[in-house]
Amino acid sequence: MTTAFLTGVTGQDGTLLARRLLAEGVTVHGLARHEDDVASSHGQRPAEVVVHVADLRDTDALARIVADVAPDEIYNLAGISSVAYSWEQPVLTGEITGVGAVGLYEAAWRAQEAGGRPVRVVQASSAEIFGLPDRSPQDESTAIRPVSPYGAAKAYAHLMASVYRSRGLHVSTCVLYNHESPLRPTSFVTRKITAAAAKIAVDGEGVLALGNLDARRDWGWADDYVDAMVRAARHDAADDFVIATGRTHSVAEFAAAAFARAGIDDWEPHVRVDPRFVRPVDASEIVGDASKAARELGWRPTVEFEEVVGRMVDHDLALLRTS
Repeated sequence: MTTAFLTGVTGQDGTLLARRLLAEGVTVHGLARHEDDVASSHGQRPAEVVVHVADLRDTDALARIVADVAPDEIYNLAGISSVAYSWEQPVLTGEITGVGAVGLYEAAWRAQEAGGRPVRVVQASSAEIFGLPDRSPQDESTAIRPVSPYGAAKAYAHLMASVYRSRGLHVSTCVLYNHESPLRPTSFVTRKITAAAAKIAVDGEGVLALGNLDARRDWGWADDYVDAMVRAARHDAADDFVIATGRTHSVAEFAAAAFARAGIDDWEPHVRVDPRFVRPVDASEIVGDASKAARELGWRPTVEFEEVVGRMVDHDLALLRTS
């Protein structure tokens, strides 16, 4: 039987991936940073997941857990997940998102050497590694030039994956572009928008404060991106794969789609720009070319932008109407 080890198991991607793997009959172990994270994810995280509590910065503890679990597949989804927060805590972001990933690669490599059987690793990389890209759309050969602490930490982990590949570890990176679901916390702008649109629709009034409305992103459906990571783990050759829809939409377009789904056609009176939410440096237009993933992994996105937004709004409306 296959055994998988997931870091960041209490987050959106970790929850969706755990559900996917358990449905396949895989034994799933997960890493959480705090007991509080385990408690807060109760009811969302599948009960069948065996949860281990440790900090990614504690490389010795991480190595012991990986050795004990003896996983066939490892998915590194943990880290500081907010670009905005990474500006507040750049050192912590580097330690967890960057160095922590390398500690996991080392633990996997040591387990592979000790056990005499392959361990397959997937690193959840990010489009933020491209920062100010030298081309659009971006692919696996695009220059890495991050403009945020989050992007820089992800870039280090991304580059170190190729170092460990040369060492004989089957470690792939999935360069994930923005991907959403109702499991996103409201600290993310997408869920902040859908939750606010639903509440304003129910209450009949309200104002949503946002940052740069012109920022454009390549948004997809989270389950599709989890599928890409599983495909990468099981692909014959470890490699880097851009995972994206190839289409961009602005924050303003996201807000318009969310309010429309909630039944409000004139969205602009309900939105204002707040300078507090404008990033010190914002990445330019980020859009991915997933041709390699389509060609080698057989992967393609299945949910269109408007439906991604709509499903999130429907979820938030249902929460309000049942509370």
